[in-house]
Amino acid sequence: MSKKNAGIKLCSLQVSLALLLAACGGGGGEEANSVEQEGGKQGKPTQISILSSFYSQEPPSEDNPIIKEIEKRTNTKLNIAWTSSNNYTDKLNVTLASGELPDLILTTDPLNSSVIKGMAAQGAFWDLTNLYKNYPNLAKFPEETWKNLAYADGHNYGIPRVRPVYGQNGVSIRRDWLDKLGLKMPTNMDELYEAMKAFTNNDPDGNGKNDTYGVILNIRTFENVFNKTIGDWKAQDGKLVPTVYLSTEKDALMYANKLYKEKLIPEDFLMLKPSQILDMLKAGKAGVATQAIDQVWNITAELRKQKPDAYMEPIVSLNGVSETEIGSFGMFLIPKTVPEAKLKKIMEFMDYGASAEGSDLANFGFKDVHFVEKDGFKIPTEQAVKDNVSQQAFGQIFLSYNKYLKAYVPGIPKEYYDRHVKIMDERAKNAVNDPSVGVDSEAWIKFWPEYNKKITDMKLHVIMGKEPIEKWEAFVNQLKTEPNFTKIVQEMSESYVKRNSTK
Repeated sequence: MSKKNAGIKLCSLQVSLALLLAACGGGGGEEANSVEQEGGKQGKPTQISILSSFYSQEPPSEDNPIIKEIEKRTNTKLNIAWTSSNNYTDKLNVTLASGELPDLILTTDPLNSSVIKGMAAQGAFWDLTNLYKNYPNLAKFPEETWKNLAYADGHNYGIPRVRPVYGQNGVSIRRDWLDKLGLKMPTNMDELYEAMKAFTNNDPDGNGKNDTYGVILNIRTFENVFNKTIGDWKAQDGKLVPTVYLSTEKDALMYANKLYKEKLIPEDFLMLKPSQILDMLKAGKAGVATQAIDQVWNITAELRKQKPDAYMEPIVSLNGVSETEIGSFGMFLIPKTVPEAKLKKIMEFMDYGASAEGSDLANFGFKDVHFVEKDGFKIPTEQAVKDNVSQQAFGQIFLSYNKYLKAYVPGIPKEYYDRHVKIMDERAKNAVNDPSVGVDSEAWIKFWPEYNKKITDMKLHVIMGKEPIEKWEAFVNQLKTEPNFTKIVQEMSESYVKRNSTK
């Protein structure tokens, strides 16, 4: 996960947070009673304001038939601030700083946001640790997911936007390009380099032009493979060590620098937004990328409009490493400004979304209108497109748990679905975890945003050849001498030991 959310310092939120906490303190009884009446089965609909992202071309409209049906079935009136995934972090940060918080707030990176963690520690959000167990569909989410999202105090402050833990994310590659160029499926970083080089220089699309790239860079993926861990920390000898200390981190940077020097990646890779990366892949301009396994088929389907044998195939592992996830793509927070009676209504609302009925309605719509069933799959109709019914729309809020969720995407042939299920199972055998999940420190909250920016900037300078690798080594040695950074390392390791001693 990125550290984007960590960029706002807690001090910028003190006034807003003070207002939030003051609003939580008194006058709740009368408001709670009115909400309880409002949310009753025979009462007026409960109004719920939501901040969420969308991945469809346009956000759902106010008169979207699925939203109207969800409102009817849950006795709610929804006010949803839909924000594009490209701009979501900025919108979230502005919202948090404003102090005027909606009832339900999506944070896509809760474990890496010092702002969210700091606000939770100061009581800005409802503690859901025991509450979620009262809601049968939310309680069906894997216990591993709930534990992964718990903060260092062991408490849960959000509802998971649930996803599989194993097999959903990783590197994918143009299998048809491999076959055309006589290359085998890569299993290590050297073989992957050879494939990327051929994809750039050997005209894999056969159009006679030098217009393809080997890879759209995701340095984090390469770092994870070289370091054999997920994220910024690695467990060694019963302690946590920052990956910047590892020699393998230097290897990852040199590898990425080699790709950049040889123009195997776009020179403007820093400027590319997620939607632009998808567009490049769908246009056949790159042969390797890091994508969720469902997006892999979406890319393939688009490519096949021009090239029927195109296939973006997920790679099982590289250097014996495949990535795991925390079991969610962020979580939904409920501010303490929401009175307790309304909190329960919101929990009921989200529990409905985690049910088979609620999830199917949000993601697929009405049978024989938005989808038809074939071979056990729900096949979307043209009406689904017209009405913006998909996981990319309201499915970003409502979703039930499915181990193989990401193996399926509307329109995928069964043989490819079965292949992706098998790949997910194989990935689980090679999975490495993020050891820092659930680990925290005051020093990390206070100092990490600034250090993370310096580290990221230095990494990019090395990758782009603006600084030699020796400058990176000197930078790391300097970090080791800085009291604030060593304090982060000490506290994170102590927290890791404590967390694991209580398992």
